[in-house]
Amino acid sequence: MTSKVTYIGNLRTESVHIKSGNAFITDAPTDNNGKGGAFSPTDTVATGLASCMLTVMGIKARDMDVDMSGTTAEVTKTMASNPRRISKIKVVLNFPFKTDNKIKAILERTANTCPVHYSLHPDIEKDITFNWL
Repeated sequence: MTSKVTYIGNLRTESVHIKSGNAFITDAPTDNNGKGGAFSPTDTVATGLASCMLTVMGIKARDMDVDMSGTTAEVTKTMASNPRRISKIKVVLNFPFKTDNKIKAILERTANTCPVHYSLHPDIEKDITFNWL
């Protein structure tokens, strides 16, 4: 088992990672009957894309002796209706270091082939921007 998710009432869940015990809360968003007091389930999907991209880039960067510390990703999720779903995820990656074009190309290709990217439905538009110093 990877995680256990418990509905705790008022459109809120608690997710616990079995191996580590780490937990997070989700709330329904304000545009869908919720309070918006935490990540919504679809926020976690969009954020998961950015987290996955940074993680696999970090692995590749480490293998090339490149320190990616301080790199950030800004995530914007767009919803559609009928049926309600994620229609677009915009990720802006900001790199606080200079590197050569070869390493940039390798890291960008690595990001665009992360497991979450491949797992998302092809109808979800993925708008990815790489901002290098």
